[in-house]
Amino acid sequence: MEYEKIKMLKAEKFRRLTGVKRGTFLKMLDVLEQAEAKKRWHGGRRPKLSAADRLLMTLTYLREYRTFFHISQSYGIDESVCFRIIRWVENTLMQSGLFRLPGKKALLTSDNIFEVVLVDATETPVERPKKSSAAATPARKSATR
Repeated sequence: MEYEKIKMLKAEKFRRLTGVKRGTFLKMLDVLEQAEAKKRWHGGRRPKLSAADRLLMTLTYLREYRTFFHISQSYGIDESVCFRIIRWVENTLMQSGLFRLPGKKALLTSDNIFEVVLVDATETPVERPKKSSAAATPARKSATR
């Protein structure tokens, strides 16, 4: 999926697809473009994907937890390149300091009361075959002597 295809979506649908508001997306994009402008290209290849597409790919990974293989097939790149792009986008956004969550101390000292609900969906019942006496009884071995 390319950014050019989704940039005309309404605000609600854009947020449903990417997980962030359009304004936040544009701020993230600005940070990535500034970081890319600081990079020096020493005869290497320029990125195949635009900064907007790389950001969209990262948000897709974070929102849907698709594998790198599936995401890379959607964008027409190699799986290892997909991994490196997502890691670079995450690190660049964290280093900017604009998109970090407050630390533990900030949460403890704030006046806000946070309510957290955890849902444990890992335990699911497993259907096991019923034990029957016919299946557990071994066959007679009369010809073994």
